[in-house]
Amino acid sequence: MAMTASGLRAAPSAAFVVDARTGEVLHAKNADTRLHPASLTKMMTLYIAFEAIEHGEISPETLVKISSHAASEPPSKLGLRAGQRIKFKYLIRAAAIKSANDAATAIGEALEGSEAAFARRMNRTARAMGMNRTTFRNANGLTEEGHLSTARDMTILARHIVYDYPGYYNIFSRTNDDAGIRQVYSTNRRFLGSYSGADGIKTGYTNAAGYNLVGSARRGQERIIATVMGGRSTAARNAEVAKLLDLGFRKAPTRVAMRMPQKPPYLTGPARLAPVPPVGNAPAVALLARSLRPQARPGIPAPSDEMIAALAADVSTAVSAAKAELTVPAAAPAAPEASPAALAASLLPRARPGRAQPPATPENAPAGAPSQIAAAAADTPPTLELASADATLQTEIVSRLSSSGGRYWGINVGNYGSRYQAERVLLRTALQEMGILDNALRKVVQGRRGFEANFVGMTEAEADQACRRLQSHGAACNTFGPPS
Repeated sequence: MAMTASGLRAAPSAAFVVDARTGEVLHAKNADTRLHPASLTKMMTLYIAFEAIEHGEISPETLVKISSHAASEPPSKLGLRAGQRIKFKYLIRAAAIKSANDAATAIGEALEGSEAAFARRMNRTARAMGMNRTTFRNANGLTEEGHLSTARDMTILARHIVYDYPGYYNIFSRTNDDAGIRQVYSTNRRFLGSYSGADGIKTGYTNAAGYNLVGSARRGQERIIATVMGGRSTAARNAEVAKLLDLGFRKAPTRVAMRMPQKPPYLTGPARLAPVPPVGNAPAVALLARSLRPQARPGIPAPSDEMIAALAADVSTAVSAAKAELTVPAAAPAAPEASPAALAASLLPRARPGRAQPPATPENAPAGAPSQIAAAAADTPPTLELASADATLQTEIVSRLSSSGGRYWGINVGNYGSRYQAERVLLRTALQEMGILDNALRKVVQGRRGFEANFVGMTEAEADQACRRLQSHGAACNTFGPPS
C-alpha cells in the first residue's frame, strides 16, 4: 500500500458484484476488508433522507437553516453560507449529484440536530440492513478515524436504495439538475454516459480511500450492481466497474425469481435509543420496546408523584380562574374554537415518493424526482381562539393563559389511553424542558385514537425547536400549525 501526502495509507483495491434482483454474489475480491468509503457514505445519508420524507418526518419543501459547521465543510461543496435557508430537496440533489459535502452535513443536521446524532442513526440503519462491518462517523464521507466500510456493505446499501425507494433512485442517473442556488453537475457523468444501461449510483474519492464507485446498470430484465474501492484513477475505476458489470451480465440468468431485500424498520422516538451492536458478524439490530414517554435529561431527576399531584392541583386552580375570566356575556357571540378534527388535519402531511417533470437534456432521460410537496401555511394564518369556557373544559386541560395572540403553532407528544396518562406526560415533559416549553399551553384533546397530549400557543420556530429538542432525547413529537 502506498503512502499518501496526508500520511494515511491508500486503500488496497476491493470489488464486489451481485445480481441486484436476488442478491446473488457473482464476484468478490477483498469484499469484507474495511476501507475508507469516501463519498459512498452519502448513499446512506440520502437513504435516510428518502426515509424521512416517506414517513412525514420532513418535507422536500422544508427550509433548512445552514449551520456554520455545514457551511465550513471542504469541497466538493454547493457553496452554502451559515444562516442561509434552503429547501431540503435542493440539499438532496446537491449531495446525490454533485456529492456536495456541505449539503450532506446539512441533511444530517436537519434530521437529527447534529452530525454526531445523525451518524448514530446511520449506524443503526446500517446494522438493520446487515451492514455489519461498517461504521459511520459523519454524513459526507470525509476521512475520519474509524469511518470505514466494505465493498460488500456498500453494495448491500446500493441494493436497498434501488428497491426500497425506487421513486427516488432516478436522481442518481441525472447528469445535472437545479440545486436552488446553482446548477450542479454529476461526478458520475462519465460512467453514466459511457456504459450501456448505467443509471447510477455513486462515486467517492479521498486520498485515503482512492477512487471508489458503486455502479448499477439495467439491461432488459437484468440489473447488476458492481462496487470498486481503492481505484488508482477515475478512468481506471470506471473501466474496472464496466468490466465487472459485463461479468455480471454474462453470469446472471435472464429470468429469475425476484428476491428484494427486506426494508429495515423505521426507527423513531425511543426506538432510536436501541444500542448499536459492535462491528463484526453480529446480527442486525433488534428494536428495543420502550415507553413513548419523554425521558429525563441526564442529571435531572424525574418529578415525584407528590410534585405531579401538586402541579395537578395548580392546573385545576388555573382552569377555574380561566373559566371565570373567559366567561362571555350571552349577547356577545363567542369565537369558535378549532375542533380536534381541524387540529388533526393541520398536522404536517406525510410526503410520498412522486414523479416530477424530467430534465430537458437528452442525457437526463431517466426522469422523475422526489415528490414536490406544497409549501406550508400562509404568512398570516388566523389565530386560534377559545370558545366559551364551558365548551373548552370538556375537551382540554389548560395550565396557564396565553396573551401572545399570534402563537398558533403547537406540538403533539403522543396519544394515550386515558386523559390522566396524557396529562401526566405533559406535566413531566414541561418540567424536563422548562426552557423551551415555558410559554406553551398544555392541552389534552380526546380523539378517535385516544387522548392527544399537545403543547399549544407557540410560534412556528418555538414548536420546531421544541420538537427537535424532544426528539434528540428519544421522545415522539410532531409539530402542527393552524387549520388552513
